[in-house]
Amino acid sequence: MLFMGIETSCDDTSISIYDDKKGILCNNVCTQKIHSKYGGIVPEIAARNHLKKIIPLIKKSLLKINKNLNNIDAIAYTAGPGQINSLIVGATVSHTLAFALNIPIIPVNHMEGHLFSIMLQKKKPYFPFIGLLISGGHTQLIYVYKFGKYKILGKHIDNAVGETLDKVSKLLGLKYPGGKNLFQLSKYGIPKKFIFPRPMTSKKNNLDFSFSGLKTFIQNFIKKQDLKNFQVRANIALAFEDAIIDTLYIKSLWALKKYHINQLVIAGGVSANKKLRKIFYQNFQKYNIKLFYSNKKLCTDNAGMIAYIGSKKLLKKEKKYILTNIVVNSKLSLEDNFLL
Repeated sequence: MLFMGIETSCDDTSISIYDDKKGILCNNVCTQKIHSKYGGIVPEIAARNHLKKIIPLIKKSLLKINKNLNNIDAIAYTAGPGQINSLIVGATVSHTLAFALNIPIIPVNHMEGHLFSIMLQKKKPYFPFIGLLISGGHTQLIYVYKFGKYKILGKHIDNAVGETLDKVSKLLGLKYPGGKNLFQLSKYGIPKKFIFPRPMTSKKNNLDFSFSGLKTFIQNFIKKQDLKNFQVRANIALAFEDAIIDTLYIKSLWALKKYHINQLVIAGGVSANKKLRKIFYQNFQKYNIKLFYSNKKLCTDNAGMIAYIGSKKLLKKEKKYILTNIVVNSKLSLEDNFLL
């Protein structure tokens, strides 16, 4: 069966065609660079750009694999979480196409897509495993019992990792996207020149995350520093990066030990960070923990992971997925079951 995946949860427009026998046939992503001049994503502009790009991208994707809409057997789209205006664009286009073609329409949880993007690769975990989801809007530790059954062990209670990266990068005078530019700057930092707190790690086995205090600490710290000095900025960036990575590592280790699991799947845009991967590999080796990462193209928002989840849901044959109402939820959780 051929599945079309449609992803518009934030500022990336993505269309993918997935074959349940052959895998991803194409996975096109169109990034909106316009937001850099605003220092962050403007929801209304993001939605308008999705409207402008989504149909041409669908045509491009079909042309690339020499197929047309009549060859598509089902459509899967991101129903949440995400920016509501952006979600509505993808959902409306998906429902319109599915209705016109009289094919199933499958709403997909964006975070479930990230969590299972690893299954699109040769090296895969077995069930159960622990998932660490680290993206712009989410930081979560998840116990994955099986496909469709999850328990959130810990989550961000204020700012997620990605949000904190963007805010601190702005304090350092870096352009959007902040995380990428901050990681680049940190390469020039002197190790342990500054040491910042590892938030919420004093109480063992507390698996929730809180990064707002760290952001405030750095905000106050920066006021006493000469930010005109490149080396000072680089040292701050490195110390902040180390604090984030250490915190994620400590919490992940606690979760793995507490639930006696030896597999960790790390997913989401922040998981593409090379230093994070290196430190996690070095530290988890001694505990005989198996680590799983998606390749970098699948770490960021993409429709390939959405199409894959759609195929899993439809082929389980739990529902016919002929929806009459457009389903979107900007606050959708992995523990919500109305999309399963």
